[in-house]
Amino acid sequence: MKVGLFFGTFNPVHIGHLIIGSYMVEFTDLDEVWFVVTPHNPLKEKQSLLPDLHRYRMVEEATEDYPRLKPSKIEFGLPQPNYTVNTLAYLTEKYPETEFVLIMGEDNLKTLHKWKNYEVLLENYAIYCYPRMYSETRDEQIPIKGRLHRVGAPVVEISSTFIRNAIKQEKDVRAMLPPGVWNYIDKMNFYKK
Repeated sequence: MKVGLFFGTFNPVHIGHLIIGSYMVEFTDLDEVWFVVTPHNPLKEKQSLLPDLHRYRMVEEATEDYPRLKPSKIEFGLPQPNYTVNTLAYLTEKYPETEFVLIMGEDNLKTLHKWKNYEVLLENYAIYCYPRMYSETRDEQIPIKGRLHRVGAPVVEISSTFIRNAIKQEKDVRAMLPPGVWNYIDKMNFYKK
């Protein structure tokens, strides 16, 4: 089995994430995409995140009608701060018959050289990269040879930050969220303050 790992804080998960995940399982050789809910990105300043289990619950809501899209809380039990290379080592050991692939936006390629043990990632795992409208990354800036697979997924420029800010401003963003996610946010009164 070939599994794409789509890492994110998913604060909240939105239709852009589902579009990318769905495209990856329908138009590439991936059998499944796991939405790996990350407790904290070591390259970003600590932000005000919803508690891990609430973000995981929203990913469950978002993916429940898509059998090849799976929520994952695998990083919740790993030592923090956690790094992608550690998660992949753990998953590779736990699922030796599964081939894991990284899914990332083109904008993340420009900081890939800052990731912990990025060379190990590039030696052992392919990267399926989807386009981003505002990315300034150029191929010649990317220290990747042979492991990068550009995927012509739709360009989706919806961000979780935009959604959180819109909810705070009492805007109707239901169309940007899977219905179960919107219902969960509304019921729990998230992002309103």
